[in-house]
Formats: sequence, structure tokens, C-alpha cells
Amino acid sequence: MPTYTAPTKDLAFVLHDLLKIDQLDVPGYDELEPDFTSAILTEAGKLATEVLAPLNVVGDKEGCHLENGVVYTPTGFKAAFDQMREAGWTGLGCDPEHGGQGMPYVIGTAVGEMFNASNQAFVMYQGLTMGAYASIAAHGSDAQKAKFLPKMTTCEWTGTMNLTEPQCGTDLGLMRTKAIPQDDGSYKITGQKIFISAGDHDLSYNIIHLVLAKIAGGPDGIKGVSLFIVPKFMVDDDGSVGASNGVSVGSIEEKMGIHGNSTCVMNFDGATGYLLGEKHKGMRAMFTMMNHARLGVGLQGLGQAEVAYQNAVIYANERLQGRAVTGAQNPDGPADPLIVHPDIRRSLMDQKSFVEGARAFTLWAALMLDQSDRKQDGDAHGLLSLLTPVIKGFLTDQGYDMTVQAQQVFGGHGYIEEQGMSQFTRDARIAMIYEGANGVQALDLVGRKLASDGGKHVMAFFDLVKSFIKDNADNETLKVDFLDPLKSASKDLQAAAMYFMQAGMKNPNAALSGSNDFMHLFGHVCLGLMWAQMAKASTEALASGASDVTFYETKLATGRYYMARRLPATKMHLARIETGADTVMALAAENF
Repeated sequence: MPTYTAPTKDLAFVLHDLLKIDQLDVPGYDELEPDFTSAILTEAGKLATEVLAPLNVVGDKEGCHLENGVVYTPTGFKAAFDQMREAGWTGLGCDPEHGGQGMPYVIGTAVGEMFNASNQAFVMYQGLTMGAYASIAAHGSDAQKAKFLPKMTTCEWTGTMNLTEPQCGTDLGLMRTKAIPQDDGSYKITGQKIFISAGDHDLSYNIIHLVLAKIAGGPDGIKGVSLFIVPKFMVDDDGSVGASNGVSVGSIEEKMGIHGNSTCVMNFDGATGYLLGEKHKGMRAMFTMMNHARLGVGLQGLGQAEVAYQNAVIYANERLQGRAVTGAQNPDGPADPLIVHPDIRRSLMDQKSFVEGARAFTLWAALMLDQSDRKQDGDAHGLLSLLTPVIKGFLTDQGYDMTVQAQQVFGGHGYIEEQGMSQFTRDARIAMIYEGANGVQALDLVGRKLASDGGKHVMAFFDLVKSFIKDNADNETLKVDFLDPLKSASKDLQAAAMYFMQAGMKNPNAALSGSNDFMHLFGHVCLGLMWAQMAKASTEALASGASDVTFYETKLATGRYYMARRLPATKMHLARIETGADTVMALAAENF
């Protein structure tokens, strides 16, 4: 059975050596001293390692089942969910006004990585709830907040989002779910939604569905979409749960992975719903939830890569196979361990350098979200908005690739379910699809985010990279191994953006044909920046006499690998982008 060890030391390194969160002028960060964050990470790590990780295989094998209209989760899930609730983990980042602990998002992200890595399917029940919480907190009336948020903070009530229908996914303007106004100000919601994660289950008594629907007589297309709060059971004004609403489960989807999460077909048959936000402005409210979810999905890509990598390292050290080409390394045994072979080392270094770079990237993004929310920092908000499709798309594409590489280390045993590596690969695959398929993320990045506010935010990113390189130009330790590769990769990114500005104006397909490559090019530059900054933090720690010399030297060696072996992919992506649309669009539809 696979194992998981919470990477608390590396999380602490990113939080304090790299981001220096306890020294930042962000409301709520003054409490984030190393001893305080260490206590949180240690306790979350114990829960992830000792409670959630052992249930991961259980959830995969048992899945969820529908019985008499109720979905039941795998053995042990409810007890673990109650343990998580009672310990206060579900309300870690929620407003104290609603019973939460008010922790910054950066701490929730560090904790969330461990929970996702240990049991992605399980933590989705909480994650979807927090997304729904965020939408109600941002767009709900005072009465709606008072009625729903306290119970959602504790996950006594959980939440979902209902967007997709059989005939429409990304193009939500095609939806058919209807909302009929009632005399009391409520609406009757009728329609069917599919692929609804955590749509029904036995972990909480009530489920608060956020449902997109069209109000009768409203504008056509996406402009006529509104968002509604539709509880599974009606909630009285005093907060007590009443009669069943017109919400039912049609079926549980049979999926490739995340079997422990109940992905449901949901039927709304005249269910009572309450408008959230303004009429016909549902996408604005829903995007609050979706942007929250997209950052979380990027974290899932990282989490699955991390746990798969950990198990691949164990196997590579234990499995005896062949001899090192330079001479036996295990002369008393029948063969050497796999880890002596260069190609196994390459694979493990690919995984390690991605995981640690992605960890820094996601926590930096969480810092920007805190700056945006807690300081009303418009620049941080704009940069995070630009990078959100990169976080979601690049990290899940790469995260899946890393689980495949980890599985490959096991050879034929990686293909056998008993080893557990297959689950990591299968679970990681969905992250590339839901919350906006990665092709859509790439289109959003190139088609919308790149030019937003006149290109202000991408220029801010370029300036950030340039400033870091300039400020450290005299650092000979960094120059050749880190700064020069970062400068070269950043120039590739700028050249790609310039190509889009020049060619895209004449032929939009020229830009959109290169959107996926641009997303990956951008992602590599982001991780290159993270590695350069981590290298600086590591050299400073070593210079100051840090006791754990091996940790920091290992960090530097891993960073050098990324800069030398992974970052040059930017040149490949730029070359593809600059070929334009001709080869992509050459065939007529009937010739495929």
C-alpha cells in the first residue's frame, strides 16, 4: 500500500525562508511566526498522514453508492470528516464572524496541499463547501450570510456548484435549467445538472447547492444566467432544517478516478431557490467560486505529483534491478537498486524539481490572494488573475505527467492496482478537465488575461523578473546557474507575447493556435522564477550558518536541475508558437 509523509519542512522553508510571511505588512500575517505555523503544519500533517492517507485506497476501491435516494461515502469517510470538522480544519480560513478561525489563505493553501496529496477525493467535500462559502460571502445578502455561512464554516452543511448540463459545459449560455419567480421572492428551479462533485453524500445533514439557471423572460445566452442558493432541505428563518426540497440524485457517475467523491447527476424539480447576487449576473457570482476552485485544482495537480513522487523514491531505493554502469553499488546483493540508473535519476529529478517549484508557486499565489483580499491591493489582484489559468492549467498538466513518470519507475508493478500508483495517475487526470478544461484555461490566458488592463499585469510580471535579475546581478553563485537561464526563458515569454500582439491582430487563430504552448511557456518561467528565488534564500541560509546544510544544498542542486533540464522547454514552446496557425488549421473538417 502506498504511503504519504507530509512535507512540513519544505512548506516551512517556502513560507519563511522564501516568502518571509512573518515579515510582511499584510493584515493577519503578524501572527504567522515560525513556531505558530509549525504547530499548524505539524497537526495538519498528522491528520493527512495518519487519518486521510489510509482512507485513500479505501475510497478508490469502494467508491460511493446510491441507496434509496441517498449517497453513501466509503467506509471511514464519515468518521474522518467528523474528526476534521470537530478539530476546526474546515473553518480554518473562514470569517470569525461566522465561526471560522480567520487564517490567511496562504496557511490554508499549505494545509490544503497536504490534505489533497493524502486523499484528493475526500478533501473535495470540504473544498467545494469553501468555494460555495466564498460566493455567498462575496455576493449574498446579510440574511443569506447569517442563515447559511455558520453551518458551512463547520461543514455541518456542505456546498456544491451546479453548472454543467448534458448539452453544455463551457458554453453555459446553452443551459436549459429554468428559474420561475414566486410571489414570496423565491424561485422554482427546474432542470438537470451533471458532473456535480459532492452532489449528495452522508457526511453532512444539509447540502447547499449553488445552481446556475435562467430566469424566464431574461436575455438570451450567457447574459441571461443567474445564480441561486438551492438547499437540499429547506432552512427556516431561525436556521433550523425543515422539509425536503425538490432536489434529487439521478445517478452517481462512474469515473476514471476520485472514486471516493460522489459525482452526481442532480435533478431539480421545482426546487425552491434564492437569488444570489443580481439577476442575470450569475456568472459574476459563480466566478468567485470558480476562481477559488481553480487555485484549488492547481493544488490537486501538485498534491498528486508529490505523493506519487514520494512512493517512486521509496521504490527506486528498494527495488533491486540491474547493475550501475560504473560498477556495482550493492556488491553484496544480487543487483543494485533502481536509483543508481541515470534515467531513473532523471525521472525522479523531473518530479522533485516540479513538486518543489510548484509548491513555491502555489504559496506565492496564495500570498497574492491575501494581499488582494486583506489589503485591497489591486496590483496583486491583477497579477493573480493573470496567473490563475497558468496555475490551474500548467500545474495540472505537469502534475499528471509527473504521476505517470512516478508510475513508470515501478515498471510493470506500476500498472498493477495493488501498488497504488495507478490511483494517483487516475485521480490526477480529472484536474486537467474540471473547473474549465485546460484548453479553455489557455484560451482565457491568451484571449483575455494577457491583454487585460492594457497588458499592465503581464508587464508587471516581466518587470518582476527583470528586477530580481538586476538586483542579484552581482551574485556569482546565482548568475550562471539561475539568473542567466531565467533571463533567457523570460525573453522567450516576451517574444511569444509580442508575436501574439503582432500576428494575432491580423489573424486571431495565429494567437489561439499557440495558446497551450504559451500557457506552458509561462508556467516554466514562473517555476524558473521560483527556483531562482529559492536558490537565493538557500545561499543566504547557508551563509548565515544554517544547521541543516544538506537541506539547503539539496535545494540548490534540485534548482540547478530545473534550470538546466526543464526550463529550456521555453524555446520549444516559442518555436511552436511562432509557426502560427497555418499548419494547425490546414485541414478541412471532413479530412480529420
